[in-house]
Amino acid sequence: MKTVDARGLSCPEPVIRTKNALASGEKAYTVMVDNVTARENVSRFAMHQGYQVSWKEDGEDFILTLEK
Repeated sequence: MKTVDARGLSCPEPVIRTKNALASGEKAYTVMVDNVTARENVSRFAMHQGYQVSWKEDGEDFILTLEK
């Protein structure tokens, strides 16, 4: 499972990094973000790409799991 660490980045950078990672064609990814806006935007993008998205809070961070 490929991991994208987008903590500390403002949108649209977390979405761009996620898009670049998805180009590798793997079935599952972990994306780490640190704000609600990035969590929502990455989740929306991943769902539009056909991924199921789940997330959990880890302190001040959000850990998203994207799976096909």
